[in-house]
Amino acid sequence: MAALIFMLVPWFALAIGGLIAMFRPPSDTFSASTQHLAAGVVFAAAATEVLPDLTHQGSTAAILIGGGLGLLAMFGIKQLGKYLKGGWSLIILIAIDILVDGVVLGIGFAAGARQGLLLLVALTLEIFFLGLTAAEELKETLKTPLKVFLGLFLCGLLLPLGSLLGAPVHTLPPFYQGIAFAFALIALLYLVTEELLVEAHEKPDSPFITSMFFVGFLGLLALESAVPAG
Repeated sequence: MAALIFMLVPWFALAIGGLIAMFRPPSDTFSASTQHLAAGVVFAAAATEVLPDLTHQGSTAAILIGGGLGLLAMFGIKQLGKYLKGGWSLIILIAIDILVDGVVLGIGFAAGARQGLLLLVALTLEIFFLGLTAAEELKETLKTPLKVFLGLFLCGLLLPLGSLLGAPVHTLPPFYQGIAFAFALIALLYLVTEELLVEAHEKPDSPFITSMFFVGFLGLLALESAVPAG
């Protein structure tokens, strides 16, 4: 139940990002900086909150199976984006992306409140940026700001749904928990390497923009050290 309540935070971030993009589109510098910052935070969350739980499972088979499923899912979504045509295909892809984020958050909260909260911080930043970029692209399809906002709002419904799918992980045997953690790890790393950073490098670069990755990475590490374990 707590995880479902916390889903309101990234859902709110999605809406705020969409509203900003609709009424005051961000500059390339702001977008690239936000992407680097989010990438650093997500990478730190993957390394500190998901990877330790995965390695503690001690099952090579679980790692390979979960990692393989994660790769298939991520590349499958990418291929789906190439085959879908028309403006509504973007909404479908946004919905799938948000559903996967919800599943990862559900898995994180299944591992523990601390892990879940730190993953929540990381993915809230990513979802905020998703709202920024998606709103700009959806304007071409949905035309009016109200329709764009409603489209993002409805896509956000998949956050709690995904969380519900990931939440039962803690009731599974350790082997299957390992599969779930490996899937979550690959999803997070794919988000960093193939989405956030790839898109960020399509814009003008500078030492300041690049440094935001490390600001995000070190910021989450500092937050982790400040949050008591257990």
